[in-house]
Amino acid sequence: MKAELLTIGDEILIGQIVNTNSVWMALQLNQCGIAVTHMSSVGDDVAAIVNALDAASTRADLVFITGGLGPTKDDITKKTFADYFDAPLETDEEVLESIVNFFSRRGRETTLINRQQALVPKGCFVVKNLHGTAPGMWMQKKGVQFISMPGVPYEMEAMMSNIILPKIISENKLPHIYHRTILTNGIGESALAELIESWEDQLAAKRIKLAYLPQTGMVRLRLSANGPDLQLLREKIDAEVEALKTIAGQYVFGYENYGEETPGIAKVLSQLLRERGESIALAESCTGGYVSSLITAIAGASEVFKGAIVPYTNLAKQELLQVDPNIFQTTGSVSKECVIQLAEHVRQKFNSTYAISISGIAGPGGATPEKPVGTVWIAVCSAEKTQALHFQFGEHRQRNIVATAAAALGLTRKFILKEE
Repeated sequence: MKAELLTIGDEILIGQIVNTNSVWMALQLNQCGIAVTHMSSVGDDVAAIVNALDAASTRADLVFITGGLGPTKDDITKKTFADYFDAPLETDEEVLESIVNFFSRRGRETTLINRQQALVPKGCFVVKNLHGTAPGMWMQKKGVQFISMPGVPYEMEAMMSNIILPKIISENKLPHIYHRTILTNGIGESALAELIESWEDQLAAKRIKLAYLPQTGMVRLRLSANGPDLQLLREKIDAEVEALKTIAGQYVFGYENYGEETPGIAKVLSQLLRERGESIALAESCTGGYVSSLITAIAGASEVFKGAIVPYTNLAKQELLQVDPNIFQTTGSVSKECVIQLAEHVRQKFNSTYAISISGIAGPGGATPEKPVGTVWIAVCSAEKTQALHFQFGEHRQRNIVATAAAALGLTRKFILKEE
């Protein structure tokens, strides 16, 4: 069963609000076994809405519409919806009673405009609104189901969860859609695609779809399949995950359960430290405390995080972490020699199990021909050993900071695991 999501409202098109409704609905529908094949947004314009409904009817079995059901003149969805189905608006007495009670509980009179909210197209299935005054409207045309709901998120979500989805599930035999997402760090999208090309090529024959979801410092690989047997889908995809690990396992740091928050590398590293009863400290120069903020944003950070120093200047590096001043005259602060001393000294200062140090040129200034913008050195150390690596990122300051943080956390995770 295919679904299309249509959002109505000028406020979406001019960027005044973010369309979170479509994201939420797509997630819920996928979990029910309904594939969302198209999303679109149109303004508060009758012709545009009609054209969008016509187009959706050629692509989908279910069309979910949000927005434009308010009581004011700029909300034109209901009238357009009624005209589209050639169904005159009529008062639904049950909806009207609900509206009157809604305002009565709040000590307010029900105005004429409020009462007009009880108008619905003749013959529609009325979806009760437990948190507002605009009812949902469910109509059918040429075998396609059209469901119109308010754009207010919590009103729409209640309708979907309590009434619409249960009704669809009870009336249809839906397949299962299963997704599993592998999280990788330390390799770019194109390099990863080249590495796993042979593995990827055989997925289509098994009716498994692979999607690359790159972002700064991480590439997510989503495997998807659908069918009547959920357990079989899980076993099929899990087998491919294991096969992938034999090829690119060194870059895999975790997994994402569909519908849940993506566990970032900071959370994975923090959990690893917590399980081992170990701790970490940081010396951050070009990232300015960003890595520390990622770690401390996680509940229970005090169990693993000893502290951090942000020695942004050479003088701070020298006075706070006793970096040899000769380094600044020879290799410079953005160097292997500097980050090694930063890491080792900050670990000793905080008496932590591990330490990370970072020094680089985030940009846009501060570069030299030998060290362009995006040049970064990262060191990780324990009491027994120290590792330092050079990275060359891009020219965008904020992306450099984010990429540096991801590289530092990923390097530290691998460093710890190699010590086992």
